[in-house]
Amino acid sequence: MSIVVTGATGHLGRHVVEQLLEKVPADQVTAVVRTPETVADLAERGVKIAVADYNAPETFDGLFAAGDKVLLISGSEVGNDRVGQHKVVIDAAKAAGVALLAYTSAPGSLTAALADDHRGTEKALLESGLPYALLRNGWYHENYTENLAPVLQYNAVTHAAGEGRVSSASRADYAAAAVAVLTGEGHENKTYELGGDVAWSLAEYAAELSRQTGKEIADNAVSTDALVGILTGAGVPEPFAVILAGVDASIEKGELVVDSGDLSRLAGRPTTPLAEAIAAGLKA
Repeated sequence: MSIVVTGATGHLGRHVVEQLLEKVPADQVTAVVRTPETVADLAERGVKIAVADYNAPETFDGLFAAGDKVLLISGSEVGNDRVGQHKVVIDAAKAAGVALLAYTSAPGSLTAALADDHRGTEKALLESGLPYALLRNGWYHENYTENLAPVLQYNAVTHAAGEGRVSSASRADYAAAAVAVLTGEGHENKTYELGGDVAWSLAEYAAELSRQTGKEIADNAVSTDALVGILTGAGVPEPFAVILAGVDASIEKGELVVDSGDLSRLAGRPTTPLAEAIAAGLKA
């Protein structure tokens, strides 16, 4: 029996593998990657490496075994046929008879276009008959704190979220929840709504940035149309800019506030405060 993590070279996947290694022997962990060179260090530590690609179904033939627990991390190619990519993994997992397939989805409350692929994947997973766990991950701190250069350049947090709030958490927090499900018992056919313990507004985010940098960072709330224009002007492709602005519209409606407590309960600890993630982002 293996615990198999797809997309293991991604930001979230790497966190999951590292945290798994704190709980189980390395030879019980399989990291699925497209480029094995990027995980040479994991191979040296005894992690099994499997090379496969969501876009090449044949690469998943025989990859899973009966009794495996699989974490399907959603593909990063927004705008492509992500549901089709994910079904490749679901079909291979069903053929092998895995014990559990956990999927990183989006909050059930999210109606933005970004959630459409997740809803389609959830439908395919439920129809497959596989034992499943839906990890409906909320927003990541790192969506805001990993690229602070434009904010610091213009001394402004520009958004279309109005006074809406976000209960985000760190990737490490969401990884801890995934590891708890993959290494624990009784998670079959469960849905977890995952979000940080504390919801915050973009105005509060700007204020915390101001406090930590000693600069006056403005809260620059604009319309969704204006945000699309700003993003495309900065080089973001228009279809993706529309998706990002759509997320802000969902934030304004309260759709990214997740108050179930599932994340801290699964992780066994409080979620990472936003201020801590900002501090890490400023140091990077």
